[in-house]
Amino acid sequence: MRRRGRPKCPRRIGKLPQSTFFKPAGIPTKRLEVVVLSFEELEALRLVDLLGLEQEEAASRMGIARKSLWLELKKARKKVAEALTQGKCVEIEGGVYEVADGED
Repeated sequence: MRRRGRPKCPRRIGKLPQSTFFKPAGIPTKRLEVVVLSFEELEALRLVDLLGLEQEEAASRMGIARKSLWLELKKARKKVAEALTQGKCVEIEGGVYEVADGED
């Protein structure tokens, strides 16, 4: 499927996660729905919710506008909330990103 408008510029992410798949305990994976979280959505969550950065600083680190960061963050929070409240798996994959060297 082809997107309309400008192509998405690569977002800078500090590092790739150690684990890319999470699921509720005690339920076989084949019986669960999967919510896909992109690497840039995870990075937005990490910078704002884990590290406590202001959105302006987080956007700067990712090399995007504050509104773009806000949209990534909004999508990520909705997906995580959906997975936690409805007992779904979270898989982290895909997106348009580049790994930045030397960032935490």
